[in-house]
Amino acid sequence: MRTKSLKKNKINVVTLGCSKNVYDSEVLMGQLRANDKEVVHEEEGNIVVINTCGFIANAKEESVNTILEFVEKKNAGDVDKVFVTGCLSERYKPDLQKEIPNVDEFFGTSELPSLLKALEADYKHELIGERLTTTPKNYAYLKIAEGCDRPCSFCAIPIMRGKHKSTPIEDLVVEAEKLAAKGVKELVLIAQDLTYYGLDLYKKRNLAELLKALVKVEGIEWIRLHYAFPTGFPMDVLDVMNEEPKVCNYLDIPLQHISDSVLKSMRRGTTHAKTTQLIKDFRAAVPNMTIRTTLIVGYPGETEEDFLELKNWVEEMRFERLGCFTYSHEENTHAYTLEDNVPEDVKQDRANQIMEIQSQISWELNQQKIGETFRCIIDRKEGNYFIGRTEFDSPDVDNEVLIDATKYYIKHGEFVDIKINEAADFDLYGEPVEQSNFIRE
Repeated sequence: MRTKSLKKNKINVVTLGCSKNVYDSEVLMGQLRANDKEVVHEEEGNIVVINTCGFIANAKEESVNTILEFVEKKNAGDVDKVFVTGCLSERYKPDLQKEIPNVDEFFGTSELPSLLKALEADYKHELIGERLTTTPKNYAYLKIAEGCDRPCSFCAIPIMRGKHKSTPIEDLVVEAEKLAAKGVKELVLIAQDLTYYGLDLYKKRNLAELLKALVKVEGIEWIRLHYAFPTGFPMDVLDVMNEEPKVCNYLDIPLQHISDSVLKSMRRGTTHAKTTQLIKDFRAAVPNMTIRTTLIVGYPGETEEDFLELKNWVEEMRFERLGCFTYSHEENTHAYTLEDNVPEDVKQDRANQIMEIQSQISWELNQQKIGETFRCIIDRKEGNYFIGRTEFDSPDVDNEVLIDATKYYIKHGEFVDIKINEAADFDLYGEPVEQSNFIRE
């Protein structure tokens, strides 16, 4: 008589999309670990949870392909169960259930307790800040709010993530303390909109107060701001940036476009003149601030004149960091009622032109850094180089500092003063200032 298998389940969490999804996966994994479940991130496991992205066409395609890949593995007997969660699942659950019936269950972005139940685990309310981090040990994302109240015409995030909801300051401090106890030295603050933080809880924009509380956490040395919205930006944040050395002189503020007609159609609540003045105000208040922005080209009705205005403005503003995306026509957004009338090849050509301009700007700004010394954090080793970042660079999206690993040895997660001796478009090359401490034997 055959006995029942006592094989222990191993849950593999697969994360697609942005840093907010990384954070959500880490919370899920922390809950599973607290339930004594064996859980891994993007490794082998007989139960798979796919945390999907549904933001734009490319991300949706990647999410669907990943689901199909694991469903095939299930059909072949290589995995036992496949669960899908996240933004794509929130947005298209009925369609996905119909088209991919072999998925065991689909869950939306706010259904963590139900997902845990399906994984035979309990949702533990007391686990404030308990996460299984998947980033290098020296930095972690800290999600300070969920959802978005902005009316941007092109964006489906409010459909997938709901209304803006801030996390209380005291909960975020507890979470930061727990991360610091694990060796995290850098917090990357994320939300759909940092600018809005606190309006729902404290009846005022309270990002500055949050920063003042977080800088007191022992062990945290850098705090970085991502995803601020330009309209209604709380300028007292810049005072904290100047006063508190732990707050990086860095701001990610997606501006999307500069033509007044495009901004109006995008429902961004601002103008060319106001946006330009805002950037000038930032630079006047914090002279050595690095500003990262993102732009969208090929929005419905974007003319050659609109694009030329954008190009000229990018050349004029000389952003330290910039990314450019082609417009994606998304169902149930306000812009979906407009004709998607810019051909794909034109969109791509416009994006390439913007990035070519930015590449030159980045190269010129990097040349100015040769001979200077920067405090860098070391994230990892790759090939023959240790890879670090300055306070002006965010993980995964910005410039990196490369140090020759055949000459020097540096511990991961350490802060080191690096003198820059060479610079490319998006990377810097340097060597430790106190070389005798780092030279390989």
